[in-house]
Amino acid sequence: MPPSSLPQRQTLAKLLRSAAGPFERPVRFLGEVLLSAGAAMRGHWTFRREDLGRVLADCSARAVAIVLVVNLLVGAILAFVGAVQLAKFGAGIFVADLVAIAVAREMAAIITAVVIAGRTGAAFAAEIATMQANEEVDALEVLGLTAIDFLVLPRVASLLLMMPLLYIFACVAGLLGGMIVAAAMLDLSATAYLQRTAETLTWTHLGLGIGKSVTFGALVGMVGCYYGLRAQRNAAGVGVATTGAVVTSIVGIIVLDAIFAVCANALDI
Repeated sequence: MPPSSLPQRQTLAKLLRSAAGPFERPVRFLGEVLLSAGAAMRGHWTFRREDLGRVLADCSARAVAIVLVVNLLVGAILAFVGAVQLAKFGAGIFVADLVAIAVAREMAAIITAVVIAGRTGAAFAAEIATMQANEEVDALEVLGLTAIDFLVLPRVASLLLMMPLLYIFACVAGLLGGMIVAAAMLDLSATAYLQRTAETLTWTHLGLGIGKSVTFGALVGMVGCYYGLRAQRNAAGVGVATTGAVVTSIVGIIVLDAIFAVCANALDI
């Protein structure tokens, strides 16, 4: 190797390491979560069932009300915008098509994920960051319990299980909101609206929405836990971790939805 090429390669290696530096910790965290999940699926879990049940209740029953209200309003807004335009062409019945496809494919999954990011993801980050400030995470490590196994895995698993159920509730609420507006503005009967919705919705639309909800749930859970574990050990660190978790989750949801849209278009779904 010529002597002049060695410094150039060392410089290039330093540049690559500096460029990959911001992604090293998230990628390592993702790998640790996947390894822990694999061990848990083989029956080697270390978290308590009581903690899993508490987080499941917080992600499901206590979140249903806000999910229903927000998606009901989103469905009503979609129907209102569609009714104003479609009524000009005498095609008011197609409001049901618009609301059904938009809610099932896009809005139910996205809006539910954003609500969960602001509600549950922020709670994950704040709770773990507070434990980090109180040195409770260090105490777990001393006892031989890793934070990934004991704190992160039950929270991510809870969102993976509950997000599809919340998505179903969101779809029902969005369709109901659209039906209310269609009945009020276009004098469509509930029977006609539901019949048109049943003809329009397919398992492909619902399957795509469920796939999105599972992916968004994993993202929100891991981002919230990641920021909580990386928080500084003071009160300001808790606030920074909570804010970072919410902002990163929402941006990640939009990016993932764009990727889903491109893939669905390429696969003609």
